[in-house]
Amino acid sequence: MDAELFPRARGEIAPGAVHVPDWLDARAQRGLLDACRDWARPPAGLRTVRTPGGGTMTARQVCLGRHWYPYGYARTVVDGDGAPVKPFPAWLGELGRRAVTDALGADAARGAAYDIALVNFYDGDARMGMHRDSDEKADAPVVSLSLGDTCVFRFGNTATRTRPWTDVELRSGDLFVFGGPSRLAYHGVPRVHAGTAPPELGLAGRLNITLRVGGP
Repeated sequence: MDAELFPRARGEIAPGAVHVPDWLDARAQRGLLDACRDWARPPAGLRTVRTPGGGTMTARQVCLGRHWYPYGYARTVVDGDGAPVKPFPAWLGELGRRAVTDALGADAARGAAYDIALVNFYDGDARMGMHRDSDEKADAPVVSLSLGDTCVFRFGNTATRTRPWTDVELRSGDLFVFGGPSRLAYHGVPRVHAGTAPPELGLAGRLNITLRVGGP
């Protein structure tokens, strides 16, 4: 009941890592979802990511700007249909800079020319193990936007995949930004709460849109 009566407070989870609840309003969420559905269509559409050891990630993914594969970037879907990666739209970069400004301040957003998006789709059984976003040459903050089902987002430390970490509940419309001393922190998604998406959104599952600056 309290969660329904009172707005959730933003919080600094670690130095340079900020959670902003309800950053995207209902209209913005619907617009971003429509864009994700367009991006997910082939060619260079939603795919299952295979790891070098022969396993598969349970979250499926589509990329914009540059194609991520374990563990690098390419201009084509080298581990899929081989098509050129979909372009990164200018409006998405502007959204990313606004997100960083709101979360960390204008100085943190200055010069952050976002050019890569990783869009991950989670069904109720999908997970993401603890990992670092370390394949980029630039150190601009990472911007994470959530749509659909609520998840447990585990934000750790820069030294190890193990504790200490903090578990944060990310709901549809939430923003999470991490940069500065937390830019290379380990993080993951140990759990998705199926069926918790806003009914009016029309999404079964969770979408996470992660914006990054690849660098030269």
